[in-house]
Amino acid sequence: MLLVLLAALLAGRAWLTENPGYDPWAPLDLRDPPGWATARKLQALKDDAGACRAVLARSEVAYSSLPAAGEGACARPDRTRLDRYPFSPAAPPTTCTVAIALELWRRNSIEPQAREIFGQGVARIEHLGAFSCRRMYGRDDGPWSEHATANAVDIAAVVLDDGTRIGMLADWNGQDADKALYLRRIRDGACRAFSTVLSPDYNAAHRDHLHLDMAGRGWRGACR
Repeated sequence: MLLVLLAALLAGRAWLTENPGYDPWAPLDLRDPPGWATARKLQALKDDAGACRAVLARSEVAYSSLPAAGEGACARPDRTRLDRYPFSPAAPPTTCTVAIALELWRRNSIEPQAREIFGQGVARIEHLGAFSCRRMYGRDDGPWSEHATANAVDIAAVVLDDGTRIGMLADWNGQDADKALYLRRIRDGACRAFSTVLSPDYNAAHRDHLHLDMAGRGWRGACR
């Protein structure tokens, strides 16, 4: 029985070595397929920009650490920019955890879904910005937006290698079934990477973009 138990333990350890996403003790590497332990590892990075950037470096994701900026409710002590992300216009500085979520989303949803549905890769991801020193919905009072600290980014469209543009405003409820399917699949994929995902299904204010943020309510929160 001891030999059987030892063999089972060794087999389990070997399996975890081959599947680090399920190993709570394995260092996080964004190139590994995600598993049940991935969310817990990501959660531990929320208040530790240094550890978060170490994950980007370990995963061979090119990034820049920019100087702190802003003050008060719009202070941005963590400004991390992805240097080779296919953003259009150029990648904006965000918090490091947003940068990690963007990379996970691209690797595990945006790219594979484009290849599955359209048979080609992604050339550009169009965004509407990350930082905006304002309260939610631009109101004069109430909670501050996650955009106030660049802990959020708004995505408007994906452009495929052949130039085909798949936009939230035109295609979420458009006539092209494949485009609508793609947008919903990458919305669902974003929900596995970000804390909060608000799509055109949420309300009219989001009819032209996906709002993605890393609010401090846990790694996974609202998905609408």
